[in-house]
Amino acid sequence: MNTLLDALSRFFDFELTGNLLGYPFVQQALLAAAALGLVSGALAPLVVARKMSFAVHGTAELAFTGAAAALLFGASVGAGALGGAVVAALLLGFLGQRGGERDSVIGAILSFGLGLGVLLLWMNPERTSNKFSLLIGQIVGVDSADVALLGGSAAVVLVVLAVVYRPLLFASVDPDVAAARGVPARLLTPLFAVLVGVATALGVYTVGALLVLALMVTPGAAAARVTASPLLSTVLAVVFAEVAVLGGIVLSLAPGAPVSAFVTILSFAIYLVCRAVGNVRLRRVSRAPAAA
Repeated sequence: MNTLLDALSRFFDFELTGNLLGYPFVQQALLAAAALGLVSGALAPLVVARKMSFAVHGTAELAFTGAAAALLFGASVGAGALGGAVVAALLLGFLGQRGGERDSVIGAILSFGLGLGVLLLWMNPERTSNKFSLLIGQIVGVDSADVALLGGSAAVVLVVLAVVYRPLLFASVDPDVAAARGVPARLLTPLFAVLVGVATALGVYTVGALLVLALMVTPGAAAARVTASPLLSTVLAVVFAEVAVLGGIVLSLAPGAPVSAFVTILSFAIYLVCRAVGNVRLRRVSRAPAAA
């Protein structure tokens, strides 16, 4: 009982949390997380519309492999994760063009990436804390160079997304009509996969490779429960992602617990609330014709 009370007291130690917020590494982590929340929130509704949740998971495994390789050879973990995620995205985009074979391609790439990543970690017997952070995230290792890399990558993703958003949304909502209207779906599919890959690689810093779905999918799924408007859905997904990732970091400071635990809890709580709100709206809509 005393142990439980001690743990709870650490979770709600607001003075310690305030002191830790003054440290540069925490501020840098918050900046990196804000960039991640913006990008993942902007992409999440499209990920949900295109039914790419499994693809995000597969991309995260290759991001983990790239980060493990960078850790082994002494390179930048962020650059390694980015390279691995882009390779995975290109493979998924070109090999999984046909809907019938997409799941099998993702499964093959996912298992390959996870197995290779485990091998690379085994080849590097030192730095056990860094190896663990690749899976569940860690904010201590984020420095100014990482913030610059994440910020630059996020800016590129947002610019490209703004350019191709309308045809991409069209192809996501109604691919058959979009193809008939001349929308280049065969080009947009790998391009969007690369954008997702870059955003997934950014998530390795915060939530780790295993739980990046909490930011790349859950905010979009939550927004889809409360609105059908693409613009409003994107705005809500960005807000949900920012609340989850920034709130998760702040809540994890005092107890020193893994950031990913709080990010996923907040994301799921937001999803449950939105699901409840959506169910209430559906009941009201269904009652209106009956009353008329």
